[in-house]
Amino acid sequence: MKRRLIILVLYLLPIGLAAQDVGPTNPRDPAAREKIKAAHTAFITQQLGLTPEESEKFWPVYRDYNEKRRDLRQEIRAERKTQIKDEEVIARDLELKQKELDLEREYMTKLGRIIPAEKLVKLRDAEFEFRRLIFRQIQQHRRQRR
Repeated sequence: MKRRLIILVLYLLPIGLAAQDVGPTNPRDPAAREKIKAAHTAFITQQLGLTPEESEKFWPVYRDYNEKRRDLRQEIRAERKTQIKDEEVIARDLELKQKELDLEREYMTKLGRIIPAEKLVKLRDAEFEFRRLIFRQIQQHRRQRR
């Protein structure tokens, strides 16, 4: 059953992405983002084997974590563009990375109250695999457009 769901997601994802006017290569395309978010949710839910009860509690916390992590990463990128001394850049970069680690620790604790540790361990692998899958789909789409 899990295998069929993965195959279905993998089969439908390229169709949805290819149907976009702007294409998935434009990160600002809201329709493409929504399709990727939906595929991400389905993929992670399936990979972790989340029950409906776990999903209901897991996704709001996980989305909040991802939003805060994205904000921190944007802050890191913005800091690197500023015209400050190299020593200050290094110190600020380390400070922001520590904040990111603290955020991860906080949210992994919160998520650990919702799902078992076994599923938390699978989460990183599932995230990595999904990013790889999306990257391949974007590359394939770009090749087809040439």
